[in-house]
Amino acid sequence: MTATGKYLRIALGIAVIAALIIVPMNFNRYGLYILSQWAVMTIAAMGLNLTLGYAGQVSLAQGAFVGIGAYAAAIMTTQGGMPLIAALGVAIVLCFAIGWILGYPALRVQHHYLAFVTLAFSTLAFLVFRNEDWLTKGIYGISNIPRPNVMGFATNRPLPFYYFCLGSLALVSLAMWWLIRSPWGRAFVALRENPVRALSLGIDTRRYTLMAFAIGSALGGVAGTLYAPLTQYIDPVPFNLSLSLDLLMMVIVGGSGFFFGPFLGAMIAVLLPEWLRFTQGYYLMLYAVAVMLLLIYSPTGILGILDRYLAERRTKAASALRAVAKSRLETAP
Repeated sequence: MTATGKYLRIALGIAVIAALIIVPMNFNRYGLYILSQWAVMTIAAMGLNLTLGYAGQVSLAQGAFVGIGAYAAAIMTTQGGMPLIAALGVAIVLCFAIGWILGYPALRVQHHYLAFVTLAFSTLAFLVFRNEDWLTKGIYGISNIPRPNVMGFATNRPLPFYYFCLGSLALVSLAMWWLIRSPWGRAFVALRENPVRALSLGIDTRRYTLMAFAIGSALGGVAGTLYAPLTQYIDPVPFNLSLSLDLLMMVIVGGSGFFFGPFLGAMIAVLLPEWLRFTQGYYLMLYAVAVMLLLIYSPTGILGILDRYLAERRTKAASALRAVAKSRLETAP
């Protein structure tokens, strides 16, 4: 990457961050709710992107882990009177442990077989949310979920809570940025590309497969812990299979295996339907058609298109340099 390109990326990043902070100040309650939902779903999609995009393990259970985190937050803050940070710790540990256990089938089955295993867990979790009234209140749900105080500042109003969600997204993003550039991240990519070769290089593929599931699931729990105070009411319906499929679509549409894929995919899944509401009853049809056309044109998602374009530019630039060097050699005395 040239110095100019690096500075342009930094400037673009600063502009986007500034826009996310300043522009929502003029939004109404519903607009802030949608943006907060985008931040929460991005965190959940980042966890799935780690499992699917970097480690190559298919999972249809991410929505269930969001539900586990949401119910942990709702139960502990409404019935236990505990702060949200305590619920966050419990959700991370619980989802990490369950994700680790769920990763064991990935040691024996792959691809669509593994998808069926995680689908079964997602169905089981939904049945627990719906039927265990003594814990989850069943179909009646849990209401009046409080929003937290952060260092003495209340987040009851929509704008402060949006900033709380945005700050949480920033912290998770920094942690994920470090992870995928650490030896763990390189091991995850090696596991996705060629497990046999990774094993021959001394990588403990068993341990890293389990870690991919566990860390990705824990991020789903983090998203759920934010989702509960965002809506301030939860019931089993939002955590059925459709949420896991939506998160899978976010990862694939944005770009599986790209760091910013979940950000873009969640933006399309959460914001695009709202932008298309001017079409009235046709907005869901247009949304579905747009997603299908994108995946037909680029199975690697939107960032896959950009990556392919940049690769072609680099190839053309390298070819031009070789041609210039060759002509100089031929004309040299």
